[in-house]
Amino acid sequence: MTESELIDLARSGMLVMVKVAAPPLLAGLAIGLLVSLFQALTQIQEMTLTFVPKVLTVLLVLLIFLPFMLHTLFDFTHLVIDRAIAGG
Repeated sequence: MTESELIDLARSGMLVMVKVAAPPLLAGLAIGLLVSLFQALTQIQEMTLTFVPKVLTVLLVLLIFLPFMLHTLFDFTHLVIDRAIAGG
């Protein structure tokens, strides 16, 4: 395996990491922003008010996007194994 192939594989790995991590992180960010806005408007400063909606939203997003995430990881694993076999 050449240097350029390894760099391409590393770039693909980082892209897969972003694809897999983006849905729950973006959902948590959006809910956190909404809850913070709600707290600022109502002046309610309860710690559980920020924690519980984020956890529930991230779990829901994980359940919804889990097939996509697994498929993406499965395809990347096949790519890595195929390149390892072809290079070796």
